[in-house]
Amino acid sequence: MKAVIFHGTEELELAALADPVVEADDDAIVRVRAAGLCGSDLHPYFGRERGLDPGTVMGHELVGEVVETGPDVSRFKPGDRVAAPFSTCCAACGACRRDLPSRCDRGQLFGWVENGVGLQGVQAEFARVPLADTTLVHVPAELDDGMAVLAADILPTAAFAVELAGVCDGGSLAIIGCGPVGLLAAFVARRRGVRALSVDINPDRSKLATRFGAREATDPEAAAAEGRAFDAVIDAAGTAAASRLAYSLVRPGGAVAAVAVNTDPHLAISPSELYDRNVTYRTGRCPARRYMEWALEVLEADDGTLASLVSHRLPLTEAIRAYRAFGSGKVGWRKVVLIP
Repeated sequence: MKAVIFHGTEELELAALADPVVEADDDAIVRVRAAGLCGSDLHPYFGRERGLDPGTVMGHELVGEVVETGPDVSRFKPGDRVAAPFSTCCAACGACRRDLPSRCDRGQLFGWVENGVGLQGVQAEFARVPLADTTLVHVPAELDDGMAVLAADILPTAAFAVELAGVCDGGSLAIIGCGPVGLLAAFVARRRGVRALSVDINPDRSKLATRFGAREATDPEAAAAEGRAFDAVIDAAGTAAASRLAYSLVRPGGAVAAVAVNTDPHLAISPSELYDRNVTYRTGRCPARRYMEWALEVLEADDGTLASLVSHRLPLTEAIRAYRAFGSGKVGWRKVVLIP
């Protein structure tokens, strides 16, 4: 099969590999129909996140068709169209029973192999899915592959962000970062009756946020200068500057919900600052599997707003060009879907 292979910082290759095979009785082999390119893929690509082994297949957002299953797989059969969250889960361990499948005792992240241990990614023609019965989800027949990819990570992460923020109907929310997750957080907030201000350094992105549901949009300097205080702030950017801005915008007794991968070694908000203003800081990896059925229903009912997020559908052969363009912040590159 062809796959996007990581070799080091800004070094990718589209290479031929052996097709994956069933290794455990609960595995499924999936022919990839669509694989997303996510902002978190850029962290190892640019060297901001260390530890990924050279030779790892990239990608963690999967929609495809089951082609083979192990003997213990009962919910899926060859021919089924499926989506997978970015991490596998067993539904039986303590974390899964607490509805935190992203911390499953047996779970693995697609596209992360470190020191020879881990799970290959899905930016390839085929992917192996362990724990298939409790990881995979059936995709509605009416929903196209490129849209269904949004249910694998970014729409669940946006819902998780709004949940962590804890803002009630009629409350106020600021969202820092108008990438795909930030835009979708504005969409989810509007559905829940929350007034959202979206903030981004890129004026084209911040303007787009109003289409997705933000009441207002502005840039970081203007947001800081206005002196407003919000019930909660979502950090969908994952930088030190975003952390500082979030702290400046949240009211005393409010919450900061950080869902972006932040590769800085230290948090830019000190414990004493949180204490002094009674601010709660909430973060963590999204339990994506928890939200996937809901996400697929929302995508199926889309009026065109969510479809507009997918800016590029490209063949897998253009993956390296896509990484370069998406990683450079090139205007118009919002969400990329790779089609093997």
